[in-house]
Amino acid sequence: MQKLFVRFGILLLSLLLLASCGQAMSSGKLKKAGLLIPDTINDQVWGTKGYKGMLKIQSHYNIEVYYKEGMNSQLVVERAVKEFDQKGVNIIFGHGNEYAEYFNQISPNYPHIHFVSFNGDAENTNTTSLNFEGYAMGFFGGMIAGHMTKTNAVGIIAAYEWQPEIEGFYEGANYENPQVDVMISYVGNWDDDRKAIELLDKIMARGADVIYPAGDGYNVPVIEQVKERGFYAIGYISDQSDLGESAVLTSTIQHVDVLYELVAELFNKGELKSGNLSFDFQDDVITLGKFSSDIDQEFINKINAAIAKYRETGELPSK
Repeated sequence: MQKLFVRFGILLLSLLLLASCGQAMSSGKLKKAGLLIPDTINDQVWGTKGYKGMLKIQSHYNIEVYYKEGMNSQLVVERAVKEFDQKGVNIIFGHGNEYAEYFNQISPNYPHIHFVSFNGDAENTNTTSLNFEGYAMGFFGGMIAGHMTKTNAVGIIAAYEWQPEIEGFYEGANYENPQVDVMISYVGNWDDDRKAIELLDKIMARGADVIYPAGDGYNVPVIEQVKERGFYAIGYISDQSDLGESAVLTSTIQHVDVLYELVAELFNKGELKSGNLSFDFQDDVITLGKFSSDIDQEFINKINAAIAKYRETGELPSK
């Protein structure tokens, strides 16, 4: 009998260990939400979308939401988290990849709060990192650039080398137009519009007539410059056709506000997983924006068909 109890105990312990190997779930029931932004909610792109996401959560769940701007160091983030905790916030969104590291250090002290960041590596049971799969959106944007260039030269003004949309854009442009020269320059920052304009001048001096400014803090001034010079641009993060209906060929859109609402729903149900979660066209959080009237309808149909196939099969066009 004693051996039977021992075997039963071992079996029970094994089952518990197996259960703990999966991704932890949030405890659920959204109470109040907080948002930390490294710069401002008024940048018309990334920060603005995060703020709109919080407004959607506020409206949908009829809860109080809070936000803080200029949250760009470990110290100020720790202070903000403490303040949010005192207000009863139980889910905090850090609107950028830098927050993953901050939250990994802070989260053990706040087990009753779930911490959500972007494009980082979430390590603890109450941390989640949301990752946009940017390669495909870049690929389709690159196809359009390769199709529309008259000089067979297009340019990317990227923030960082790790951005998957940069490689995607390069590959898409070369797929559509094997003769195209894709020039890539790196700002090394999301917001340095002065350096971005300097890089734009150099790229355009080398003949690039379609520009992809893949940085949320400088893409608006870059697009304005491209439009003034009579060339084309591909928008980034939001639909930027309003900056120039013909000059902006399309935009590679990440619907951050929609993703925030989705995450809030999962958290409220107790179904938000810890760790790193990825999202793409299939999740309705990445799309292309409005097409320029300068693009011929036959090619628009081709792009739309390629996107539909990718959504269904996960396969990009290939030769």
